[in-house]
Amino acid sequence: MGKIRYLAAGDSSVSVEFGNEISPEINRQIRAFKIAVEKSGIPGIVETVPTYRSLLVNYRPEVIRFQELTKEFEGLMGSLGSIVIPPPEVIEIPVLYGGEMGPDIENVAKHNHKTVDEVIKIHTSKKYLIYMLGFIAGFPYLGGMSKEIATPRLTSPRVKIEGGSVGIAGEQTGIYPVASPGGWQLIGRTPLKLYDADREEPILLSAGQYIKFRSVTEKEYREIEKQVADSTYQYVKYAKEV
Repeated sequence: MGKIRYLAAGDSSVSVEFGNEISPEINRQIRAFKIAVEKSGIPGIVETVPTYRSLLVNYRPEVIRFQELTKEFEGLMGSLGSIVIPPPEVIEIPVLYGGEMGPDIENVAKHNHKTVDEVIKIHTSKKYLIYMLGFIAGFPYLGGMSKEIATPRLTSPRVKIEGGSVGIAGEQTGIYPVASPGGWQLIGRTPLKLYDADREEPILLSAGQYIKFRSVTEKEYREIEKQVADSTYQYVKYAKEV
């Protein structure tokens, strides 16, 4: 483990930084530390939020001061190697690729000297680690996309991208949870709702999960869309082999 940094983020948050790169190993350390903090019983902790390379800890300064808190954290660091991290969960995301749902898939194919079918095959062949959620509610920042389909952002961002749209920007892929502006190359759309304010758990995904994209036909897309609207859709989830 490299040198850990404790950075004040306002008067009631501390960012515990584990490194300066995006990597599965740093993510494992963050997940272990998150578990250790949640089990520690340290008074005054309100919430923990994982990011690419750090864990943001929100706390109550009237209960515990910054220096006291970081001293407690130092005491937890030696135990991270013994923390049992639950096997990560994989959630399947059905996607209708191309057409009006993925108007930029031809751009991605042309940029990488591939066919559209090859782009879809490559995109659906990986399991993508969710490093963090951000930008807008439920937007997953994913790792693991093949460089074979990496494509620059659009030169002119769209004013509105529909929720569920799956895109590529550089060497990253992601899903827009709700309608918003954006400049990613759109290659498809999922009928699943990544964010639903009326759902008991509004945000579908969580950091530490993996996503597996699955290509579906338009008929399958419409069937799943109806099931989601009726709250009868059965999400496909399973433990990832480690």
